[in-house]
Amino acid sequence: MHIGVAATPDVAIPTLDWLLQSEYSLDLVITQPDRPAGRGRTLTQSVVGDWAVANEISLFKPNSPAELIGKIENLDLILTIGYGVLLPEHILHLPKYGFLNLHFSLLPAYRGAAPAQRALQNGELKTGVTVFQLDKGMDTGPIYSQATIEIKSSWRSFELLHELANIGAQSVSEALQLVKQGQAPTIQNGTASIAPKITKAEAKIDFTQSSEQIVNAIRAFTYEPGAWTTWKGEPFKITSARAANAHIFPVGTLAMIEASVLVGTGDGSIEILSVIPSGKKEMTASEWARGARLSGGEIFG
Repeated sequence: MHIGVAATPDVAIPTLDWLLQSEYSLDLVITQPDRPAGRGRTLTQSVVGDWAVANEISLFKPNSPAELIGKIENLDLILTIGYGVLLPEHILHLPKYGFLNLHFSLLPAYRGAAPAQRALQNGELKTGVTVFQLDKGMDTGPIYSQATIEIKSSWRSFELLHELANIGAQSVSEALQLVKQGQAPTIQNGTASIAPKITKAEAKIDFTQSSEQIVNAIRAFTYEPGAWTTWKGEPFKITSARAANAHIFPVGTLAMIEASVLVGTGDGSIEILSVIPSGKKEMTASEWARGARLSGGEIFG
């Protein structure tokens, strides 16, 4: 079976690595065009593009879906993984078996751009991956395979995505076997929910929320776009925290208890574990507190 992969982020790499060693022929990698990145805004290729070059796989970076016409008709199937481009329905029918997508939730839950992040934000205890047939809807197509994992309470979004990417390859393998055997996918069943893209504005920490809600938001938004507040008028990211509701302080007010840095919430407080102050690298909260000479009583925002 001749396969193409349309992908952009690093979560596609485990599946690409597996495909390279599999019985299938990986003929084409499709990724988004180079984008400005870094402080110098230098045009930079996606990590998937770098992978294709390193492994000598044919690479295509279309500026629009229309450029796929004439490029993919000889493929049996294209697998998409976070490609980031909405494909028109007529494009989906060009390969022999159409397009499959590896999605990082147990569909129909968390359809959309940020399923892993929204699962963490909502305090889910489990999630998983789904491989399904793309159709004209948003993550609405019939399902070939799914796999479930339990979410550890310490995981942040990048850690959860790492785990999901690793189990995704096995689900892709199962799905491709079903396609090869001519088995039809199963229509999605259950309660659907949406996982919209996260904005920087909503990643601002609201200290009037409960400690659990704030900790879950920090887990969900770290490192992109980053859960943030302000300190002395500058952006200030909190990258890990845990509930500390035995201590109650005014909302948004900092407190020092021995070496611990706490801040008041709507129902108690959280202990801040690590931070990224404006213009600096990530550090522990206690390191920041020493440098900032916190005495307690200061207020975020």
